[in-house]
Amino acid sequence: MSDADAQKRAAGEAAAALVESGMVVGLGTGSTAAWFVKALGARQLDVTCVCTSEATAQLAASLGMKLAELGETREIDLTVDGADEVGPGLSLIKGGGAALLREKLVWEASKRCVVIADAAKVVPTLGKFALPIEVVAFGHKTTALRICDALSECDLGIAPRLRMKDGQPVRTDGGNLIYDAACGRIEEPAALADALKSVTGVVDHGLFLDLADQALIGAPDGVHVLEP
Repeated sequence: MSDADAQKRAAGEAAAALVESGMVVGLGTGSTAAWFVKALGARQLDVTCVCTSEATAQLAASLGMKLAELGETREIDLTVDGADEVGPGLSLIKGGGAALLREKLVWEASKRCVVIADAAKVVPTLGKFALPIEVVAFGHKTTALRICDALSECDLGIAPRLRMKDGQPVRTDGGNLIYDAACGRIEEPAALADALKSVTGVVDHGLFLDLADQALIGAPDGVHVLEP
């Protein structure tokens, strides 16, 4: 196991220890979240799980965990999810796994959100990881031009790139497409978030701001706890 995987596993296991029987728990998506799901499944608690992707739902079901759709249960007590970058104030970039819309819906329906990551994900300024932007498929090339304008308004003179895999556009679980914007540095995340949300055709973006209550960061010397 690589050092990064060991750190992800440690963070996931630490997060699983926060869960108590009777909770409704949001399960994130991605390699770090998978460690959390596995650790939670091993505890065999009486919990109801709301998944942020079909991949996570399949993993949770294989572990015998009880699943529910968002809105079928009371408010989610705790959501645990990974991140592609963890910046100042627990500002995040998410969406590398193309599940950002479902993730944000679950996060916003949760009483408490904990982000888990390896130490390399902690950055002084967001933006080195390309920002995912989820768009509806219809007219997406026109939407991409509007995204360029929004980025320019935030002094980011870049063009987003359609995410591809095996020669085909990546589709989210909801059938949408993902454009990635290599911003480099995002000096004003809130302004960029507002600008992107104002673009017709943009479903959502990977900036998760003022949503994380705590971060558990796996590091060579153990798991560090970060607060906003």
